[in-house]
Amino acid sequence: MKGFCLAVNGGRETFEARPGLCKCEAMKITQIKVTATIATVLLVSGCERTLPVAPEPSAQDVFFERLTLLCNKAYPGKLVSNDSVDAEMQDSEMMMHVARCEQNQIQIPFHIQEKDGNWNRSRTWIISRTDDGLQLKHKHRHEDGSLDKVTNYGGDTAGPGTGDRQEFPVDAESIALFNAEGLEQSVINIWAMEISPPGKKDARFSYELRRESHESPAQRRHFQVDFDLTKSAEIPPPAWGD
Repeated sequence: MKGFCLAVNGGRETFEARPGLCKCEAMKITQIKVTATIATVLLVSGCERTLPVAPEPSAQDVFFERLTLLCNKAYPGKLVSNDSVDAEMQDSEMMMHVARCEQNQIQIPFHIQEKDGNWNRSRTWIISRTDDGLQLKHKHRHEDGSLDKVTNYGGDTAGPGTGDRQEFPVDAESIALFNAEGLEQSVINIWAMEISPPGKKDARFSYELRRESHESPAQRRHFQVDFDLTKSAEIPPPAWGD
């Protein structure tokens, strides 16, 4: 019986709720004769209490919990990759806002300032716990809040990863979406996120997209943004549609 231990109160045996697990392995009953009356006292001995041992957190648990430490905060970022297709974004201001943290899901809007000075707030990264690990999805909305036709794509972790880095190979739902929208080059996408341990001097968060193609080098892709976790920023307006 977990959480209970045998006790004697007024000559009656009862079970008392006690924290932890109590395993009574031996009981010794001693009768004591008292003048004029005989009282039977039950002495319960050998009762060994053991505390439950918490399991070691997995690498994915560590990664997820590190993200929760950033909740309700925003951080500046910059493009650190150099693919020519991203040339216009090279000097753009960028920001991540860890806007929503639930037990099994974290939502991070990704804001990019465009050349005209306005901010594109169309993108949100959604990291979720699943039965098999972690999942990354991308939500894309237009300024009026409506969903883009290319949205809810991403992938699931294929291995344990580390507390610092998790990778998300493209999933079947996303492959079907990319094929339907003429984005066949994206069916080999692998996304990754990295986060430094708390308190690290040069702590950063990274979002990365890689596409390796040995058959067609032109399809290769590398997009990476690093965010400085040592410099919190003013909370931005919400993502479009939120």
